[in-house]
Amino acid sequence: MNPLVNTAWDPSLIALSFAFAVFGSFVALSAATRIRTARGALDWSNVLAVGVALGGVGVWSMHFIGMLALRMDVGSSYSMLETFVSLLVAVGATAGSVALAARQPQRLGRLVLAGFLLGMSVVVMHYLGMFGLKIYGFISWDVALVGASMLIAVVAATAALWLAFNSRTLAHRLMASVVMGIAVCAMHYTGMAAAEFVCTTAERTAIPQGTGFIAAFNLPTLVIATTVMLTVLLSLDQFYQHLRQRSMRLRKA
Repeated sequence: MNPLVNTAWDPSLIALSFAFAVFGSFVALSAATRIRTARGALDWSNVLAVGVALGGVGVWSMHFIGMLALRMDVGSSYSMLETFVSLLVAVGATAGSVALAARQPQRLGRLVLAGFLLGMSVVVMHYLGMFGLKIYGFISWDVALVGASMLIAVVAATAALWLAFNSRTLAHRLMASVVMGIAVCAMHYTGMAAAEFVCTTAERTAIPQGTGFIAAFNLPTLVIATTVMLTVLLSLDQFYQHLRQRSMRLRKA
C-alpha cells in the first residue's frame, strides 16, 4: 500500500478562492480610505470593517475554499476549534495591524512593522487552518516552501497596507485588489504545496472522529454560512457609512 495521499485540484474552486480574495481586498481597501476621521482619529468601525473584509473574507474564506479545492483519496474531517480560532486570528490581527499602520502611515518603519505582524498573522491563520484538517496520518512539510510562503505573506501584507493608504480612486482600488488577490492566493497555494500528506491506516476512507470534528463533506456548508454572515456584516457597515456620509452632506447644505 502506498502511504502517500493522492491529491488533485478543482480549478473552479481555485478560481472561486481567487474571486473571494479580490472581493475581500476591494472592500478592505475601500474601508481603509475612511479609516481616519476629519480630526485625525481612528474610525474603529472602519478598522473592524477592514479586518472582517481582508482577514475574514479575503484570507479566511479564501483559505477554506482553497482547501475545498484539494481532493484527496483518504477520509478527512476538520476540527472546529482550529477552524474558528483561525478566523478570529485573521480578523483580529488584520484590524490591529491596520490600526497600527494608520496612526502614522507615512512612516516606513511603522508600515513595515505592521506589515510583518499582519503577514505573520496570515501565516498563523493558514497553518492553524491546515492543522485543523484531520486525516488518519500526518503531514510532511517542505521547509523551504514553508519559508517561501512566510516571505510571500509578509511582502503581500506590507504591500496591502501601503495600498490601503495610497489607493484613493476606484480604478486604483480595483487594480490593487487584483494584485492583493494574487498575493493572498500565492501565499496559500505555496503553503499547500509545502504539504505532503501521508496515510497511516489501511482504511483510507475512514473519517477521523473527535470532539468538535466535522466531516470534510460538511465543510462547504460551514464556509458558506460563515462567509454569508461576514458579507452581511460588511454590507450593513457599508450601508451605515453611506447613511452617515449622506447625513453629513445634508448638515453642510
